[in-house]
Amino acid sequence: MTVAYWAAEAPDRMAITSDVGTRTYGELNARANQVVRALRRRGVQAGDAVALMCGNRPEFAEAYSGCLRTGIRLTTINWHLTADEAAYIIDNCEAKAFIADARFAEAALGAAEQSPGATARLAIGGKIDGFDAWEDALAAEDDTDIDEPKLGSTMLYTSGTTGRPKGVLRRGTAPTATSVATAFTYDPTTDVALCTGPLYHAAPLAFSLSVPLINGLGVVLMDGWDAEDTLRLIERHRVTHSHMVPTMFHRLVTLPDDVRTKYDTSSLKAILHGAAPCPVAVKQSLMDWLGPIVWEYYAATEGWGSFVTPDEWLAKPGTVGKPSFEDGVRILDDDMKPLGVGEIGTLYLLAPQAGRFEYYGDPDKTTGAYLDTGDYFTLGDMGYFDEDGYLFLTDRSANLIISGGVNIYPAEVDAVLLQHPAVADAATIGIPNDEWGEEVKAVVELKRDVAPTPELAAELMAHCRAALAGYKCPRSVDFTDALPRHDTGKIYKRFLRDQYREAANK
Repeated sequence: MTVAYWAAEAPDRMAITSDVGTRTYGELNARANQVVRALRRRGVQAGDAVALMCGNRPEFAEAYSGCLRTGIRLTTINWHLTADEAAYIIDNCEAKAFIADARFAEAALGAAEQSPGATARLAIGGKIDGFDAWEDALAAEDDTDIDEPKLGSTMLYTSGTTGRPKGVLRRGTAPTATSVATAFTYDPTTDVALCTGPLYHAAPLAFSLSVPLINGLGVVLMDGWDAEDTLRLIERHRVTHSHMVPTMFHRLVTLPDDVRTKYDTSSLKAILHGAAPCPVAVKQSLMDWLGPIVWEYYAATEGWGSFVTPDEWLAKPGTVGKPSFEDGVRILDDDMKPLGVGEIGTLYLLAPQAGRFEYYGDPDKTTGAYLDTGDYFTLGDMGYFDEDGYLFLTDRSANLIISGGVNIYPAEVDAVLLQHPAVADAATIGIPNDEWGEEVKAVVELKRDVAPTPELAAELMAHCRAALAGYKCPRSVDFTDALPRHDTGKIYKRFLRDQYREAANK
């Protein structure tokens, strides 16, 4: 009951704040107790599951804190999903209750109609037909600490690359947020965390809500990310810690100088990132600006790989650190044979017995995720170890371009394109080529007020040739107003590839 602890220690300290409201620790603790009792009144007990579809607002923290206080398994749902997609998750996780933000009423109502098992339904921030109002439900309950609290859990769903999303269930404690939390020294009297990503995702939920609340910090919620707004919130709330993704770094460092210098960011102590390979030049620029405060991890919902401090990264730019466990990462070739120093292969992560994951209700998928030895699994990422045992990522195997039998790693090309002053973002993909199998194409999103022209396309290709071997360079450049993105900010390269390959087949 960490929220209860801080409620007793510092009841008036800000716990959660956003554009739609603020909760002190005392208020958050009281509301968590009311959540427990409201769910119990509706037949939801310890061991049951609850599904939550909610934006970044204080009620998310209330629902999260209440479920974890009473032994409930909470599944958070991406609110970008359609009603059918959300209904699949509600049904698959066997939720007895569905809590939804009225902002997403249409999808929530459609999902509820397809989820008869979720008999308890609560609507946050407005009305949804057939749902009880969150405020009314909580107001009817006692807010004093419940007797005999029991630790709950979360079961999140991976988007996956094929088929339906999969619920990642752990039988034990995963060494993810805990590993990172111990790396920092928190001061609950002064430290404040900024949540930049959607809380239904594993990383923001762990590093921008769970860890800060465990340590008694205040949490500032962004419900939609903007580079300048990030700086404004850092200055306003004296933010000390945040979690971001590499795309956010690029947007921040390419802000005009007068915008970057307009805000006081001196309160920052640590920025944590993961989710995708970060171009060396982008991360270096961020640390040149903010100082050596950028930490990085390599992990996923299923498990943990490595962690790197700012000083280690500056000594070995581009590394994601050393494996966090002995023999915690293996690099194998297509024949499952170990590779040597500097040799690129597929990464396999050790799944420790404590915190070992399984795909909920699908033993076949679980078995298929692991090597035959049953202790290593892969996320499909590729990389290599250097002579000192530091791990470097090259790209995902799904993104690999094979042209004339030669492997080309798009992340390397993207990193060079991002250094051009006209480029806001870039995605390098392979498209069909009758002679070579695939050829390299760059799809580029330009900065505001930069015009797409054939001359600029030629300039970008020349820019790549100046930095990369010729076979790696784009043979063509297309411009787009907006690259397709996951809601985390990562570029949806598979969607781009599918578009171009479909066009080539017509």
